[in-house]
Amino acid sequence: MNPTRREFFTTAASGLGGVALTSLLDQTGAFAAHDPVGAAANPLASKPGHFPAKAKSCIFIFLAGAPSQLDLFEHKPTLQKLDGQKMPESLSEGVRFAFIQKDTARLVAPKRKFTQHGKSGMWFSDLLPRIGTCADDICMINTMQTDQFNHHPGQLMLQCGLPRFGLPAMGSWLSYGLGTENQNLPSYVVLTSGRGSSGGTTLWNNGYLPSVHGGVLLRSQGPPILDLENPQGLPTSLQRKGLDVLRELNQQHYQKMRDPEIASRIANYELAFRMQTEAPELTDLSSETKQTLEDYGMNRPEPKERPGNIGGGDQFSSFATNCLLARRMVESGVRFVNIVFASWDHHSMLDRDLKYNATMIDQPIAALIKDLKQRGLLDETLVVCGGEFGRTPLGENRPGFKEVTGRDHHPNAFSLFMAGGGVRGGYTHGETDEIGWGPVRDPVHINDLQATMLHQFGINHLKLTYPYQGVDFRLTNITRESHVIKALIS
Repeated sequence: MNPTRREFFTTAASGLGGVALTSLLDQTGAFAAHDPVGAAANPLASKPGHFPAKAKSCIFIFLAGAPSQLDLFEHKPTLQKLDGQKMPESLSEGVRFAFIQKDTARLVAPKRKFTQHGKSGMWFSDLLPRIGTCADDICMINTMQTDQFNHHPGQLMLQCGLPRFGLPAMGSWLSYGLGTENQNLPSYVVLTSGRGSSGGTTLWNNGYLPSVHGGVLLRSQGPPILDLENPQGLPTSLQRKGLDVLRELNQQHYQKMRDPEIASRIANYELAFRMQTEAPELTDLSSETKQTLEDYGMNRPEPKERPGNIGGGDQFSSFATNCLLARRMVESGVRFVNIVFASWDHHSMLDRDLKYNATMIDQPIAALIKDLKQRGLLDETLVVCGGEFGRTPLGENRPGFKEVTGRDHHPNAFSLFMAGGGVRGGYTHGETDEIGWGPVRDPVHINDLQATMLHQFGINHLKLTYPYQGVDFRLTNITRESHVIKALIS
């Protein structure tokens, strides 16, 4: 049955309205005669930064749940010697733990073998041999620090700069500051696999920024964006006429209310219409070579032994697909791609479950870095990989657990790595003490990382602001003095 005009406005339009997409209003001239400064401006037009940029796009691989740096990146021979011993009380004095019982906790050495890779001699455990082959393109930070020791606040801190609800995510800030280079695709795209992060959609929110800058969740199977397709029986010509009427009504409403969010709403509708062609093409991998699909590990078999905290489905295939889609997106001009996989929350069964997760990400991430480099895209694409905090050198002796088989949350020092986008390849930044408890030199706070990332995009983090409730807010905390870490930059 063909939809009525009323049904179209209340179903198709509202569905498209939920999609935070870009617009071409400045090209079509909509509103130009009425408000050339306000609503007519394209909110996602490509804009220059404060100074010349080294990076144009970012792929942020978020390992939600916090992977153990001590079992993947940090080589600590002394921890092996101290396995089973009590940690000096001076280190844990005044420290809050999520689950550890401090009085009876003991140090636990990793069971992995560590080797050096590349000319730089960067350390990786035997769980990441393929990423190790990219060592000379990787900038490893072993002294990351955050203010939060629980997952959702820590995830908000990493993505939004502060552990509070309702804030714009990093991708939204880049979209707001720089726009996009492809007016037919979202500026900020999110790809998820696994069971989903505890932070959920709060991690790709536009917050107080216009909704056009919010992250768009793109699916790797089926329709790439829910509610983007035409209702059955609705011809494109009728949809176009409906959108024209809707735009006219919204324009009248804008003239009365002067609410900039109305312009964002129209921008969302307009480009959702255009995306009905481009988005499906973007997720169609049939043009990729067989070798490329093999390199990313698209057809790897799912292991029979799986963690219980990753959800159902074939995660090996899903994560590989998301990495390949990320390359296709930055190749098409998308500004920020967030790949989210959960969960790395290994309070128990660390050895078994970490092996699954690490094996799952190792091949696709290595393939992504090499693929970008081979295509000449790595220099202008900043790849970032890490979680919201790290894991303790202490084993988690939670009451009720028969054995100690995992590690607790650890915000004091953890690892995160970057590649491309003008960062310093083959470089390991900072040093922690002999058991990996805390930095002994060159700590990097989350806000320092964010300031450095914005710098690579030609943005001064102090000048990228948005007025809200009487305050000029920014990504980095306005009450903290954050710094660009120049040692990370090539």
